[in-house]
Amino acid sequence: MKHLFILAICFLTGLAIYAQEPVPAAKGITYGATITPDSAISVNDISSKLENNAYTGKVQGKVVEVCQEKGCWMKVEKADGEKMMVKFKDYAYFMPKNIVGQEVVLDGEAKIKETSVKQLKHYAKDAGKSDEEIAKIKEPKKELIFVAKGVVVL
Repeated sequence: MKHLFILAICFLTGLAIYAQEPVPAAKGITYGATITPDSAISVNDISSKLENNAYTGKVQGKVVEVCQEKGCWMKVEKADGEKMMVKFKDYAYFMPKNIVGQEVVLDGEAKIKETSVKQLKHYAKDAGKSDEEIAKIKEPKKELIFVAKGVVVL
């Protein structure tokens, strides 16, 4: 019985640690792998750098949206109004909700992929969109998705 109690305490402590909010976004804070901002290209230039629909390296841009549930994804806006979806390698870290409006550098890999209607609706719900906005999603979307191993706030 004593071992079960100790095991339960360890499990609950682990859950409490895992459930903590990420450190609030501020200049110089990194998430995931520690990276530097040097050699980053603008998010606006990424399309011209794609080879076989992929790009590996650093990208700089402004965060315009973040998952309101856990911070498990964010979007960076391009000059043409399009938004690049950013996910985090191995789901290993999350973004704070106050990162919207911050300029960041991402290090990782971008690929053009098709996102299903189901997944698009899930993202819209996570972003706090209304039921009416979510219901308007009827088609899958080919989009640039960046999987970041690390993020640094500028």
